[in-house]
Order: sequence, then C-alpha cells, then structure tokens
Amino acid sequence: MAAEDDRKHGHDDKGHGHDHQHGHEHSELSDIALRVRALETILTEKGYVEPAALDLLVEAYETKIGPKNGARLVARAWIDPDFKAALLDDATKAANALGHVSPVGSHLIAVENTPKTHNLIVCTLCSCYPWEVLGLPPVWYKSAPYRSRAVIDPKGVLGDFGVTLPPETEIRIWDSTAETRFIVLPMRPPGTENWSEERLAEIVTRDCMIGTGLPQPKAGR
Repeated sequence: MAAEDDRKHGHDDKGHGHDHQHGHEHSELSDIALRVRALETILTEKGYVEPAALDLLVEAYETKIGPKNGARLVARAWIDPDFKAALLDDATKAANALGHVSPVGSHLIAVENTPKTHNLIVCTLCSCYPWEVLGLPPVWYKSAPYRSRAVIDPKGVLGDFGVTLPPETEIRIWDSTAETRFIVLPMRPPGTENWSEERLAEIVTRDCMIGTGLPQPKAGR
C-alpha cells in the first residue's frame, strides 16, 4: 500500500552466503576509539567527568534502560493480541502507553517476524536508532561494514551473528532515518506458552529487536 511504502525505507532480499566476519570492523574503528579515549582522558584530567559515573551511564543505556523498554513491548505483544495489533498499527502510541522513561517520538514503526519473513534493521547513511526502546546503538551497528553488508548480503550478516534461517525465509531490510525508525517484533519461541510477561521480557535482547538475534528460551529464569 502507498502508506506502507511511504514509511518503508528498504527492500526485500533473499540474501547470499558470505564468509566475512563482522569482527574485522575493529581496525576500521580504532582511530575513532583512540580519539574518544583521548577526549575522555582530557575531560577526566580537567575534572569535568567522573570515569566511573560515565561508565555506569553508558552501561545503563546499553543494557538496561533502552533494551528493557523494548523488551517490555515485545513481551506484552506476545501475550496480549490487542496490544500486538496496536503496536503494529502505531508503535509510538503503543510504546508511550506503557509509560517508558523517555517518551518515544512520532517515528517508531514495529515490524513483525513471521515464519516466512525475517526483518533486519540498518541505517545506511549514518546510525539512526530508536534509543528510547533499544538503548545506545552498538558499535557494530554504526560501522561501515554492517551498514553496507546488511543491504548487500543480509544472510551473510545474520550468519556472522549466528542466525541461520530456513532457505525459503525472505529477509526484509528496513533503512532507518531521522524521521523513521524501527523495532523488530521477533517470533515468540516455542515452549514459552506458560511464561509470565516478566520472564518473557528477559529473553528479548537488543539484537532480537534489531533482527540480528533470536530470542532463546534457555535465557529465561
């Protein structure tokens, strides 16, 4: 539909095999890492920042605040069909209805994984990312290798992350922008039918919501 085309910035791709490993990006990012470290050292020496506090802040946004918000959305959608429908219809409205710490702007779109379709999120131009529900973007998400290969070789990228899909599964790539950002609604794993919403949220990782991972039941308590 035209409305969907307007908000979709990407394309479908069956993917092609590739033996490239995403770990090689470190050499490409080393100059940036060195600059960041130098800046942090200067600011610390001048007493402008406290390293321990900075580490805690970064860790919170990477692993706690953002991803926990997104995990709540996914877990609720898994157990509540009405909320799932609302999330897929208007992810911004649904996310804000749960009372997140940081209100989500009017640009969030949820895309659902199914047995026939797997969604993968990328920002080919820079690193647009829904930090309100996913936290800070990981280094690899911002790297040139991921941004280019996710479009050219999505199956290879997923393989790098340990994700293997059936050959018939269509891989759909969604290109984020400053105006349009995405969150993947992964498929609920079998064997979790009687789990509570809280327990379900524990197996929803940041990578699951980008499309580079799958929820693993063994991760739940």
